[in-house]
Amino acid sequence: MQKKNSIIKQTAKNKGVFLWEVADELGILDSNFSRKLRKELPTEEQNKILTIIEKLAKEKAVE
Repeated sequence: MQKKNSIIKQTAKNKGVFLWEVADELGILDSNFSRKLRKELPTEEQNKILTIIEKLAKEKAVE
C-alpha cells in the first residue's frame, strides 16, 4: 500500500526541500501542512505543491 501523498514527500526529500519550507510558501503553519498531508490531496493541489517544491529547489540551487 502506497502512503498518502508520497509523491510530495519523496520529491521534497529528493530535492532537499523541507516540508516546513513548503508550508511557509503556502502561507500555513507546518503543523497544518502535516495534517493536510494525512489525507490524499486532489491532483490539482498536489500539482500546486510540486510546483512550489520545484521553485524552492531552484532557489536553493542559486544560493
